[in-house]
Amino acid sequence: MTEETGLSWVAAQCDDLEDLPVEELDCLAERGPVEAMLRIAERSVTALSRPRAVRLGQDVRHLLESSLLDAAIRTVWLGATDQVFDPAKDGISARVWLRQMEQSWLAAERRSDRLFVPPPAAPETNEGLRRDVLRAIGQVSSDLTDTVENRSYPLPLPGLAPALEQVTVHACADLGYRLFLRALKASYVAIDTETQDTLVALGNRFGYPQSLVAEGLNHRR
Repeated sequence: MTEETGLSWVAAQCDDLEDLPVEELDCLAERGPVEAMLRIAERSVTALSRPRAVRLGQDVRHLLESSLLDAAIRTVWLGATDQVFDPAKDGISARVWLRQMEQSWLAAERRSDRLFVPPPAAPETNEGLRRDVLRAIGQVSSDLTDTVENRSYPLPLPGLAPALEQVTVHACADLGYRLFLRALKASYVAIDTETQDTLVALGNRFGYPQSLVAEGLNHRR
């Protein structure tokens, strides 16, 4: 979790809610998950290095500026967090929630630097990388779909693999890759050595260390 970045770092905070800071746990209990997620977004500014914290704002922009439907954004988020937090249960859409997160993150950035200007979103659009992320998703699509759609708890989550593909194509290949990894880890899908090697090699092309990719994967030798 320590090497996560941007929106995938926020998703990783849902792995074990008991590890959240006391003030965020209190916020979760007293004010609900939406407000708690906004507190986590604020914490990214002090918990992460500057480039990794800035990536949160860029990731949110990738999604907000994309042509993705709210339903696809929500599905990907639920998959990345194993449905720990669903903004729809609090009566807000995925895009409204993302805008609130962006505002919280930006306010925290400007508390430390009042002249802070968010950098351009600059999504990863390299066609080769995009194609290889789609290929990696396709490699485990059947197992991922079987895992998240044929279960009683958490509730079945239809359409996760297609939604991850849509993020990769229509938002950002880098973000699609990271949320795909989070979905694999959250759902504990079993992967073989060949698939793990593929994911590690792909992560290396994005500049991510092997530890970030491999830690938390359900690797079956």
